[in-house]
Amino acid sequence: MTANTLPGSAVTTLGGFLRDRRARLAPDPSATGRRRTPGLRREEVAARASVSVTWYTWLEQGRGGPPSDEVLERLARALELDAPAREVLFLLAQNRPPPLSPAPTAAVPPALQRVLDAMTFSPAIVKTPAWDIVAWNLAATAVLADYASVPARERNVLRRMFTDPAARAHLTDWEENARFALGVLRVDVARGGGHAGAEALIAELLETSSEFRRLWAENEVRSQGFGMKRFVGPDGQALALETSNFPVEGADGLTMIVFTPLTEADAQVVASRIAETAARKP
Repeated sequence: MTANTLPGSAVTTLGGFLRDRRARLAPDPSATGRRRTPGLRREEVAARASVSVTWYTWLEQGRGGPPSDEVLERLARALELDAPAREVLFLLAQNRPPPLSPAPTAAVPPALQRVLDAMTFSPAIVKTPAWDIVAWNLAATAVLADYASVPARERNVLRRMFTDPAARAHLTDWEENARFALGVLRVDVARGGGHAGAEALIAELLETSSEFRRLWAENEVRSQGFGMKRFVGPDGQALALETSNFPVEGADGLTMIVFTPLTEADAQVVASRIAETAARKP
């Protein structure tokens, strides 16, 4: 891809993209003068972005060289661009995505909770980059943890993994699971340009857990992908589950993890625990 072009797009140049987005905006009701075309005038966009009319005109004409990050951010605000359109602006102007900036984790869409609930015999959770569990289904309650019965602060996988002996005993391969979770944490935080909740959690666990300090110092990085987890229940019964991880489209920062029984015997254990949990519900 050459600079200032985006193959396959209806608007393939920076100038064309700027003109298209300018035409989509309604002028201020107090604006005067007859308009021959819809949208904002060039001078109005330039004023919004605090750039000269000449410089903005050059951008639409493909002149003047690539604008700086600061100018592009001002243009994104002036043109009221959402996140995907802001990304396209940077791709067309600089042939790269916009710089990362810390952003709050998106809320769990109601449709996503319905997807979780539809997976009757597969435990499933939704996590943030900091490994906070923000959504789950009945199967997850039966097999993983009763998230609804504890405060939100205690619904954190890493905090439980490094500070709760019971949670540790639940995992057959504790150290490998811990190493994996920390590797994923590093990637998720870097990908999102930082995450206040993750940074606070890291500082807390560095202070309180020698095992966290040891594993964190390894600087491991991991992709989420697919994996395997082996659990031991309170009754001593073993359970093996395959894990599949899916980024939640449209909810930046959230990941859905689905646990699938490895064998028919594991499926029977899961079904039994779900039945017991359902029977206890009021």
